[in-house]
Amino acid sequence: MQFRHYKGGLYELVCIATLESDLSEMIVYRAANGTIWTRPKDVFFQQVEVDGKLVPRFAPVE
Repeated sequence: MQFRHYKGGLYELVCIATLESDLSEMIVYRAANGTIWTRPKDVFFQQVEVDGKLVPRFAPVE
């Protein structure tokens, strides 16, 4: 599934992983240039303020 970052980049969700140290869920995702990134699941799906409005950090691409 693809997501667009609120700053404009396009990313593919690769998988949900478990962080060994505290068993929290992490999102593993790939940028258009092939680099692999990870963020805590709650951070990946959180809302951020842009120009006074809350928007998703990563929004699903239809």
